[in-house]
Amino acid sequence: MADIKYYDVILKPVITEKSMAAMGEKKYTFLVHTEATKSQVKEAVEKMFAGTKVKSVNTMNSDGKNKRRGMVVGKTAKTKKAIVQLTADSKEIEIFEGL
Repeated sequence: MADIKYYDVILKPVITEKSMAAMGEKKYTFLVHTEATKSQVKEAVEKMFAGTKVKSVNTMNSDGKNKRRGMVVGKTAKTKKAIVQLTADSKEIEIFEGL
């Protein structure tokens, strides 16, 4: 397994209608490194966003899609998404505040 530092785990937040609606329940969705584990995602969120405490982490893997350009067939990159549930007494994550 690769040696992944906490600042390499979270790639970017996922901004969709479904993920924005889940923020009312303190659930935040991120694209994460494909080899990151749940415990690494938990550690990264608690270190990067001060005052947050993670209750649970759910992850899902997505394979790359087949794409064609004429006769040439290729694949897009595979991705991993993590849904992070914060505890009730935890602080909100600030990057989502203005959305």
